Amino acid sequence: MTRADKRWQAAGLAARYVDGVRGAIPLADEQFDVMLRLIEWARPDPANVLDLGCGDGILGRAVLDRFPGASCVFADFSGEMLDLARGKLGAVAARATVVDADYGEAGWVSAVADSAPFDVVVSGYSIHHQPDARKRAVYGEIFDLLTPGGLFLNVEHVASPSPGIEGLYEEIFIDSLHAFHRTRSRDDVAAEFHHRPDKQANILAPVEDQCAWLRALGYVDVDCYLKYFELAVFGGRKVESKA
Repeated sequence: MTRADKRWQAAGLAARYVDGVRGAIPLADEQFDVMLRLIEWARPDPANVLDLGCGDGILGRAVLDRFPGASCVFADFSGEMLDLARGKLGAVAARATVVDADYGEAGWVSAVADSAPFDVVVSGYSIHHQPDARKRAVYGEIFDLLTPGGLFLNVEHVASPSPGIEGLYEEIFIDSLHAFHRTRSRDDVAAEFHHRPDKQANILAPVEDQCAWLRALGYVDVDCYLKYFELAVFGGRKVESKA
């Protein structure tokens, strides 16, 4: 586990993120739409899904809502996030399994092994907290957990190509946060954004590099399917077995 990861075990941080930040993410609806369309294309009737670094389970729940024949494993290392995930399962609870798994360590695979292999693995705004070498290793571990033809999709925070573009992205995100928190001044929102406790946990990598890692690991149909500055949806499939 990295020091950056441990920040997410701080009391209240998970709830503050879910309630105060995630709802303001620009193009969130479009990210979900792209994710679900890709799943429908690659695995139109998925049986087994993994939401890795699930947070409160928003991605996995979206998959279960769209695909009534699917079951999902929700995996995270933050007890607070797992409690949030359990509390939001509602009508899909019978098709969900919630597990404690720290993918910062290679041994995390054992926590989900009984449910593997998976037709779909999704992850949202989580893997970027890992050093680049560990990111690449996680992508390989996910590959090994996929069924032939299985799909991995990462809805993720990625690096900007320059400080200027990073600054423009931050202004856009602050505008979105300000619109979400209508009763607060933009200056207050900006100050909180720039001094947020999880900021130092970000270890961002260019999406081009991450797609190259996926191709090198054997994924096919690799692409960045949607990108808006530092917000990206990318991934690929495990090649199907030859008959």
